[in-house]
Amino acid sequence: MDALLTLVAEDLARPAPPPGRSMAQALATRFEGAAAILFYGSVLRTGDLDGVMDFYVLTHGPRPGWRGLAGRVLWPDVSYHELEIEGRVLRAKVATMTLAQFQSAVTGRRIDTTIWTRFVQPAALVWSSGAETPRHIAEAVATAACAATRFAAALGPLEGGPLDFWRALFQQTYAAEFRVEARGRENDILGVDPGRYERLLQAAWRAQGLRFEAGAQGAVRPVLAADERGRILAAWRRRRALGKPLNLARLAKAAFTFEGAARYAAWKIERHTGLRVPLTPWREKHPILASPGVFWRLWKARRAQTASGG
Repeated sequence: MDALLTLVAEDLARPAPPPGRSMAQALATRFEGAAAILFYGSVLRTGDLDGVMDFYVLTHGPRPGWRGLAGRVLWPDVSYHELEIEGRVLRAKVATMTLAQFQSAVTGRRIDTTIWTRFVQPAALVWSSGAETPRHIAEAVATAACAATRFAAALGPLEGGPLDFWRALFQQTYAAEFRVEARGRENDILGVDPGRYERLLQAAWRAQGLRFEAGAQGAVRPVLAADERGRILAAWRRRRALGKPLNLARLAKAAFTFEGAARYAAWKIERHTGLRVPLTPWREKHPILASPGVFWRLWKARRAQTASGG
């Protein structure tokens, strides 16, 4: 496990754009009991601050009240935040769950597939509450890598290149999570740093004692007994069967608990259509009730643009 932990710790210590660190500092003050903040996604890879930064905020305990109760049942909570620095507005979409929930989710023993699939992809630990927290996060991400590569060993080819196992895994998780991904999305992810995924696959297999043999031209062949492969595939079939209902339940929960939903929607609409949606206090407080009126205004504005040849 030492080699895997070293690889993961180096990955988590990757440099992040300074605005991302500034946003993480702000988020640490907005979430009571914050333990760690992980920065991931396209802005981490590209540094393009015109988009929305993606963070996971892990807390020491659940939130109080009914939102905390909902978060115990269906995590994570989702919220949208803005921060102005030197005249520039930074935007962030934040998923929140407790550190204990995160540590449980990465094991792969739950029906949920989203956490361990997300955190085998690059992420940066941009804020932590104590000296021991980075070690706990590295151990959790290493556990996620073991869960992901265990499923990849059974879902992938009997023998193939390391990236073939990751492709098979991502394709299967997309199908299980009720996500609409463009064809070939897994290649976009793997293409950023294919060597990293090759190293991670083999380090995680070794860490959990999963033997593999080297083939020709860099191919690998995981050594799985028929009964072990059958157990992994049976476990995957359960996750695939229940993954979509779980994600639909989370979407339904988010419809009522997504904090900042109105501001996030207004920004997305303006970004993609060029049409500005004025935010009123009522729209911010009741985004669902406000949405029919907003879409009606957008429809009329688009019709007016079309009629004027705009």
